[in-house]
Amino acid sequence: MNPYFIVDTAKAFDQASADLHAAVTANGFGVLAVLDLGDSLRSKGINFSEQCQVFEVCNPQQAASVLNKDMKLTMALPCRISVFTEAGQTRIGMIRPEGMLGNLSTEPGLMEVAHDVESTTTAIIQAAAV
Repeated sequence: MNPYFIVDTAKAFDQASADLHAAVTANGFGVLAVLDLGDSLRSKGINFSEQCQVFEVCNPQQAASVLNKDMKLTMALPCRISVFTEAGQTRIGMIRPEGMLGNLSTEPGLMEVAHDVESTTTAIIQAAAV
């Protein structure tokens, strides 16, 4: 299975970012931070023409469930959803939680939580893209 879930959208970058923020909160997750990688690179004098914002998102109950099973997964949390442009196309995507957590831990019950998180974050991305 493809380790990424990416959806193309006809929306402009700024609109897709705003709609992602709204979809995150509408689905019981919170936005912890938004990292603007494109602006960060350009502020360092790097010629970077694409736009990219990384949303660090979290559902506290799901995060606690993951960490109660395996504290090493603090290095994989929070979930990250990116809005980015690529050759003029606005895209919204993430690394699939099920695959990522399945590769990082074999703790019983973890895949059920990862499945629930992936279902919700997939729905968030799809809602923001339309």
